Amino acid sequence: MSRQSYEFTSESVSEGHPDKVSDRISDEIVDLYFREALKVGMDPWQVRVAAETLTTTNTVVIAGETRGPDTITPDRIEALAREAIKDIGYEQDGFHHETCDVQVLLHPQSVDIAQGVDTGTGLHAEDGAGDQGIMFGYASLDVPGALMPAPVHYSHKILERLAKARKEEGQDWLGPDSKSQVTVQYHNGRPVGANAIVLSTQHLDGNLTSADIRERVQPYIEDVLPVGWISDQTVWHINPTGKFVIGGPDGDAGLTGRKIIVDTYGGMAPHGGGAFSGKDPTKVDRSAAYATRYLAKNLVAAGVAPWVEIQVSYAIGVAAPTSIYVNVDDNNPVTGDRIETIIRQVMDLTPRGIRTHLDLNKPIYAPTAAYGHFGREPGPDGAFSWEKTDLVDEIKARL
Repeated sequence: MSRQSYEFTSESVSEGHPDKVSDRISDEIVDLYFREALKVGMDPWQVRVAAETLTTTNTVVIAGETRGPDTITPDRIEALAREAIKDIGYEQDGFHHETCDVQVLLHPQSVDIAQGVDTGTGLHAEDGAGDQGIMFGYASLDVPGALMPAPVHYSHKILERLAKARKEEGQDWLGPDSKSQVTVQYHNGRPVGANAIVLSTQHLDGNLTSADIRERVQPYIEDVLPVGWISDQTVWHINPTGKFVIGGPDGDAGLTGRKIIVDTYGGMAPHGGGAFSGKDPTKVDRSAAYATRYLAKNLVAAGVAPWVEIQVSYAIGVAAPTSIYVNVDDNNPVTGDRIETIIRQVMDLTPRGIRTHLDLNKPIYAPTAAYGHFGREPGPDGAFSWEKTDLVDEIKARL
């Protein structure tokens, strides 16, 4: 039996955080390759992208490996990066979408990797995993609908609300770069309140004090937290270091894939170590993490357990997972080994099976680059397909 009363903290970072700027550019490149492949008639199953981005003061460096249409040139990728930076909101002396230096250093994918991933090549006939590794999926009843851990869910929501205020409601004193952290009190296994709230937000008006900023942002924070979560006992730390005018890549260098806990479950569940952004779905770091989240969410939605944690593992070039493991509470009526059997029955966890089931060969990845890959609403274009709960009836039928 896990602890029932405790406090737990998770953080989030905004779309303007330097690591998230890097993630956004990398995911825009993935989308470009899928979009262009569909446009020119190339089989999207043949698209390969592994794009890494470094951002620093007025500089963007893009490196990695790709396979796709010849119509995608370095100039197009540079223009794409500038447009992403503009959309995020950077028009500052130290990082501006018009004046920053963009270097594109992409090259073709290694043939040694390709032989393990392409159908009918290498030692195995079937599409293999793009790398070895372990991936985790998780879901819980903390947040109805989203089925996400409450600390990371509300950390994301705070920053999303500030971004909306900045972009749509005229709060242009806010800068794009910000970080949040929420400490949630749990009682009898359920989240009941916010013990502490930490927010550091870039502000373009250098005359504002921490007290001024708290007065301005507290209503937005209260807007997204559940009613009754903030009390007289809640501890606030708003811009605790004081002035925060220099932000984004001008303040700190950013790298793709450096916010993997923010991207997933805020530390409430294990992480296999592989990042998501910039990778096409042949990389099981991404696609299998999506599949395990999809399975965990459907299991919780089906009432199998109040929380479910799933691990899968793969060998490079091999299609079938090398293991499937499910963790639930020791007292859960449906045991982990029984759930493992159900998982094998309801979803093909080979790379091809995952990409087919979740329809991942599409330009749907840029929206994942900020505010978490999980707990989001599935989109009409196929985005966040791993957040659907369309396996519930089949799971219930197999119990």
